[in-house]
Amino acid sequence: MPGARTADGEAMQISEVAARTELPLRTIRQYEDCGLVAPSAASPGGFPLYTDADVARLMVVRRMQPLGFGLDQVRELLTSADRLAADLPGTDGELEPAERELLLTRVRRYEEAAAARVADLRLELTRAEEFAASLRSRLTS
Repeated sequence: MPGARTADGEAMQISEVAARTELPLRTIRQYEDCGLVAPSAASPGGFPLYTDADVARLMVVRRMQPLGFGLDQVRELLTSADRLAADLPGTDGELEPAERELLLTRVRRYEEAAAARVADLRLELTRAEEFAASLRSRLTS
């Protein structure tokens, strides 16, 4: 989409996107290669430019990874979310009710899985903190 802009009016180069997302350039390029994200614009010299929407998409990928979701799962969630976002009631873009419900069910399933994984991580963190505290107490005894 030539001329795409961020909310503040400026498209970003990959280095700024990397800084905003805290993702290495190589990782962003990997996500591009496997179709998870695509730059929305290009500079006059042909360099890829990214919008805030592109950054938001990368943040979804980044947030799913520590929860143990694989790239295929990320792709499935992003595709489902994209299709739901493009649902325009009363137009040719309107989803059939069965398809809309399928997509909503899929997104709900990811939300539930994410919540369960967060709970597991909290438990692991609590155990790790208890262990660290026990070591500290041994050092101060």
